Amino acid sequence: MARKKREFTTFNLSFLDIMSCGFGAVILVFLIIDHSIEVQSQDLNQDLLSETNLLAEDIRDGEAGLVRLRNTLSDVDLQSVEAQGLATRITEDMDEYEALIEDLKRDGYTDSSDIDTLKAEIRSLEDEVKKLRQAAQEQSGNSARTFIGEGNRQYLTGLNLGGRHIAILLDVSSSMLADKLIQIIRLRNMDQKIQRQAEKWTRSLNTVDWLTAQLPVGSKYQMITFNTEAKPALAGTEGKWLEVANQAQLEKVSTELRKIVPSGGTSLENAFLALQRMSPAPDNIFLITDGLPTQSSTPPRGSKVSGRDRQKYYRAAIKQLPQNIPVNIILAPMEGDPMAASEFWQLAQVSRGSFMSPSRDWP
Repeated sequence: MARKKREFTTFNLSFLDIMSCGFGAVILVFLIIDHSIEVQSQDLNQDLLSETNLLAEDIRDGEAGLVRLRNTLSDVDLQSVEAQGLATRITEDMDEYEALIEDLKRDGYTDSSDIDTLKAEIRSLEDEVKKLRQAAQEQSGNSARTFIGEGNRQYLTGLNLGGRHIAILLDVSSSMLADKLIQIIRLRNMDQKIQRQAEKWTRSLNTVDWLTAQLPVGSKYQMITFNTEAKPALAGTEGKWLEVANQAQLEKVSTELRKIVPSGGTSLENAFLALQRMSPAPDNIFLITDGLPTQSSTPPRGSKVSGRDRQKYYRAAIKQLPQNIPVNIILAPMEGDPMAASEFWQLAQVSRGSFMSPSRDWP
C-alpha cells in the first residue's frame, strides 16, 4: 500500500508564486491535485476489494471445514454408540452363558454323558428329516419337472398343491402384458416377439412353470388358457386329463404357452364352462389372472365396460364353477380394477382355497 502513495512535492509552490502565474495556472494546479487524489482512491479501493475477496474465500473454506468436522464428529459418536451397544450385548450374553453353565453344574450334569446324549438326539432328528424329505420327493412333482426360483429360494405360499385332477386356468387377455393401461396400449402396437417377452407375461409363465413343478407326480392336470374364449394350451387335448409324470408333455405345454401373444378381453365364464366339460370334474383349481372379467360368455354390447359391469360378469361366472372344489387364485397386479382383490379373496375363502398376490420377483 505504501508503494502506491503519490508524492506531491513537485507542486510545493508558495501562494505568491502561484498567484503570479495567473488565474489559469491556479486552476490547472487544482485539477492536477484532484486527479492524483482520484487515482490514489481507486488504487486503495481495488486493494480493499481484493483483500475482502480473500477474506470471503477464507470464510467459505472455514465453513466447509466446519461442516466436515461436524459430520466426522457425528460419525464418531454413532460408531461409539454402536460399539457401546455391542459391548453391552456381549457382556449380557457372557453373563447368561456363565449362569447357564453354573445351573448345569448344580443339576449334576457331566460333560461326557450329556454331550453323548445330545449327539444321539441330533442323529435321531437327522434321520427323521431324511425320511420326511424322501416322502416329500415321492409325493411331489419335482421328479417329473424342476423349477428353481431366483436365488434358489424356497417359497411358502399356502397354496394347496394336492389333488388327483388339477385344473390350471391361465388368463391370456391383453391386460396380461403389463400392469398399467398406457403400457398395455403401447405393447399392443409393438412386434409380437416383444409382447411375448413382456415382464408381466413372463412372470405369469414362470408362475405356471413353478406350479407344474410342484404337482404330485401321481396326479393328472389340464392347462386351460382363456381370453374371450377358453381352450387347452396343448391342442388336441380338449376334455382330457394329462399325466404329471409325463415330463416330455409337460415341457411341450410350457413351450406352447410361450408361443402365445396375450390379446383380447377376458371371459371368466367361458373358462369355468370349460371345466364343466372335464370328466371327471377337477378336485383342485388354480386361477392365474389379473382382474375381473370384461365380458360374460358373449361380447358386451358397448365398447365401454364399467366396474359395475365387471362385477356383474364375475358373479355370473362363478355360478358356473363346479361345486365344493377349492379355487386357488394367483392375482397379478392391474391398474384400474380395485374390486378384483376383494372379490377373488372371497371366492378363495368360500371355496376353501387360497389367495395370493405375489411380488414382482415371484416365483
